[in-house]
Amino acid sequence: MPLTLALDIGGTKIAAGLVDPDGKLVHRAQLPTPDGDAETVWAVVEKLLGETVQASNGAATGVGVASAGPIDLPNGTVSPINIAEWQQFPIVERVSGVTRLPVRLGGDGLCMALGEQWCGAGRGAQFLLGMVVSTGVGGGLVLDGAPYDGRTGNAGHVGHVVVAPDGGDLCTCGGHGCVETIASGPSMVRWARRQGWDGTDAKALGDAANRGDDLAVKAFERGARAVAAMIASVGAVCDLDLVVIGGGVAKSGALLFDPVRAALADYAGLDFLRGLRVVPAELGGDAGLVGAAALARG
Repeated sequence: MPLTLALDIGGTKIAAGLVDPDGKLVHRAQLPTPDGDAETVWAVVEKLLGETVQASNGAATGVGVASAGPIDLPNGTVSPINIAEWQQFPIVERVSGVTRLPVRLGGDGLCMALGEQWCGAGRGAQFLLGMVVSTGVGGGLVLDGAPYDGRTGNAGHVGHVVVAPDGGDLCTCGGHGCVETIASGPSMVRWARRQGWDGTDAKALGDAANRGDDLAVKAFERGARAVAAMIASVGAVCDLDLVVIGGGVAKSGALLFDPVRAALADYAGLDFLRGLRVVPAELGGDAGLVGAAALARG
């Protein structure tokens, strides 16, 4: 049985796996992303690749790589914001050198979207935005049933859609007013603490909101409105039929999804947007690996 080797590179963990033709993850290994220089990080990737190639027993036919961005698809390099040591790191060349297989690179948001479209909550959707709301806000697009990379491979960076044009906190991208500065877990916590909430992190904020804490509930509603405004804008531009949301903040369930759907009903006034659905992701932490395999399969 032919298998696809998949690699998912992020700021906190690096995972590798083998995916069968039905999208089932038949092998998975993971290690923390280390501190250190570029070669220290690469050593972890190389170890996981070697183990996964061995586990494939020669059945792997290609490699899909999901990486935090920005990426440079034409040159096969990555410069992840959350792996500062990797600047224009030649990931495609390095992975090909270890595996001796053809390699396809994609952003982690794109691969999440592809994974959910193939085997998760987005099965069958032709115009889909897959997004993650966690320590940041990211995303990827599937348009007309196919992954949409854009010019450089960075299409779908929806966390940097501006939803507060008159100001707002400074974003990691260098701009102001991005949805990430309002809706990410740390951003919601930061806003709540400015209003007098005394908790520490997004999990505590969610727990407080579930207990009915007014400030915590308002923080989630504020973040949800920003997400809904972004979805309405991207939906209008791309004529979407489905949005799949995963990530740590999305695990709060109704705390996020109910106000997102309510606000979207206000923002999405065009007829062709009224059927746009927003649903929770199903694949969890495996979406990037499954989607990277889908990308490599073509």
